Amino acid sequence: MELPTSHRVPVSWLREHASAPIQWRTVRDILPPGSANEVDTQRLRDEVLAYKPVALSFKRQKKSGIWGDGILGLGVMRSGPAKNVGTVSQYRYLVELGVPNEQRAFRLADRIFFRLLSKDEDPALLFEFAKTAKGSPEFATWIRNLMRQGATVALAAAGHIEDPRVRGAAHRVASDISQFLRSEFAEKLFVRKGSRTILHPDASPPTIEAVAAIAYMPSLQRERAGFVERLCTFLAHPAPKRRYVIMAGKRVVKPTTQLLGDPLLADSAGRPKDIALALYWIELLARMGALKSSPTAQRILGRLLSDCDPTGVWNPGSLRGLPKGTSGLADFLIPLEIDPKSPEHRQSDVTFRLALIAKHAGWVLEYT
Repeated sequence: MELPTSHRVPVSWLREHASAPIQWRTVRDILPPGSANEVDTQRLRDEVLAYKPVALSFKRQKKSGIWGDGILGLGVMRSGPAKNVGTVSQYRYLVELGVPNEQRAFRLADRIFFRLLSKDEDPALLFEFAKTAKGSPEFATWIRNLMRQGATVALAAAGHIEDPRVRGAAHRVASDISQFLRSEFAEKLFVRKGSRTILHPDASPPTIEAVAAIAYMPSLQRERAGFVERLCTFLAHPAPKRRYVIMAGKRVVKPTTQLLGDPLLADSAGRPKDIALALYWIELLARMGALKSSPTAQRILGRLLSDCDPTGVWNPGSLRGLPKGTSGLADFLIPLEIDPKSPEHRQSDVTFRLALIAKHAGWVLEYT
């Protein structure tokens, strides 16, 4: 599918109808520098800090720096109680809301993340997995690796891409994936054990956090361009449909963030099965300059763009609620709106995200 090379950004519409975080992100991340004056910029920053999900997140953060019960839960706090809240997801939700990274909440969580990157073996850093890891050093090693990937992408998304600790962690992630891609296990992914299909014990496929960490670090992409191309080729292939589990030492674990190919699914009309994951994945591909590597991503993006009106506002038929994901893998990304009653609020998340994708893809932006 041939993608466009330009995109209309409905700035006036977003500034009138979208939530404060989306207005702020539009000014900060999409418009040319200097498009807003200092007074306007400060007002938007203040409104972001007063936004209900931000205030709730600040209030619910624990003194240790974490949210929820630990690190890897996929849930986030928006307007009230939430299930399976994790520190990486909640931190990234604040990043997506446009909260400045000098806020105390970030500094508290950063301490935990940098300890994870340092390979601190303190048992307390196993957080929600402390009981499960007891007596299984192989599982502890496996889960600590996933936590380090989560910490890496969180810190990179928050802007710490030149910090040597983050750069070093991202390069380790890239090296591990590169070794997997060059191994026989990239083709021979599974083994049978009894009635179970198991991911080969020596296979270490990329996770969505690992890919995101690479996508947020343009300097790494330039330094390892050949690796990025191999990675995107692997991720463009359809993922195997076989159900499988992971053996981490003696523990049997269901896969959640592991990627064995293209994670996107769409119907015959190009509508995504999980709109949050689709927008997240398409943005990551755009950041890596790899949109053309994924036919499914192109088809979904083409469909979403076709649902935009002439000014660039996403306006699909029968939109009755805020767009949400189904897998939980991108709950931190959308919705940034919390009011489902307003038709404009139902449209603004995807409208903004399509403009951001266009910006990362290098398209010509026409501001309306």
